[in-house]
Amino acid sequence: MKYLLVALPALILSSCEPPPAGEPVTRTRIDGQPGASPAATASPSEAPSVASEVESACRSIIFEDTSLTHCLAVPSRHRIAMTLGPDGGEPYRSLTAYSRSRGADGLAFAMNAGMFGDDGRPIGYFVVNSQRLKTLNTADGEGNFHMKPNGVFFGSGDKWEIRTTEDFLANVSDRPEFGTQSGPMLVIDGKIHPEITQNGPSRYVRNGVGVDERGRAHFVISNAPLSFGKLARFFKDELNATNALFLDGNVSALWNPATDRLDTGAPIGPIVLVERKDIPDEE
Repeated sequence: MKYLLVALPALILSSCEPPPAGEPVTRTRIDGQPGASPAATASPSEAPSVASEVESACRSIIFEDTSLTHCLAVPSRHRIAMTLGPDGGEPYRSLTAYSRSRGADGLAFAMNAGMFGDDGRPIGYFVVNSQRLKTLNTADGEGNFHMKPNGVFFGSGDKWEIRTTEDFLANVSDRPEFGTQSGPMLVIDGKIHPEITQNGPSRYVRNGVGVDERGRAHFVISNAPLSFGKLARFFKDELNATNALFLDGNVSALWNPATDRLDTGAPIGPIVLVERKDIPDEE
């Protein structure tokens, strides 16, 4: 195995490079702690502490000398949904604001979930509670979102999938309960995206989602800057994800109530939430 479990808190770093197109914000913070670089100022969480009450769905690991956090959603034990803002309201723009709107009860974890414009609204397909807020984006353009093939993470009930945008357009006719479009795809049918190099020069705090052959969803956020290649390899080689999708970089954030982690920093847009089903034991 190429990674180790980490018992210590996740490595706290922030990126301060200018963002490439498609990664709209320049800085992020991890775990709400001050760091050495001149990145955006973070503030501690104000969410209620539940760390001693539930088992975490997330674990900190080291992969190829980089700290990552891996959160697992299992169809039999979790439900997945998307959110953007209160009904009829403006986007939350942060996990802190979202946490104030709902509290931690029943939540396994939440994470930023796709790219967005200056107003915080998604630039690609986005579905909340079976309501489509944004149509599928098949346009060409600059930036990571348009690094084809891009893709869609979507699902209804206990069935969750990731498909390329082209595949989704051609073969998915029923509207799912949730969905978000982003790009690029990291892993496509078990192979790394053809334009992603082994370990390219671009380094950012990044996050993504992958689905394995068992239908489980793997959410990964780096706790330090890393390349697309390293993130893609983790999904493919260590998590055995059949398909994986990049969600965003430099704004990546996680709320994990079980460990009192609530990332703050640069504004975000779409949010994915993973809730625990009402069953006796948590996996």
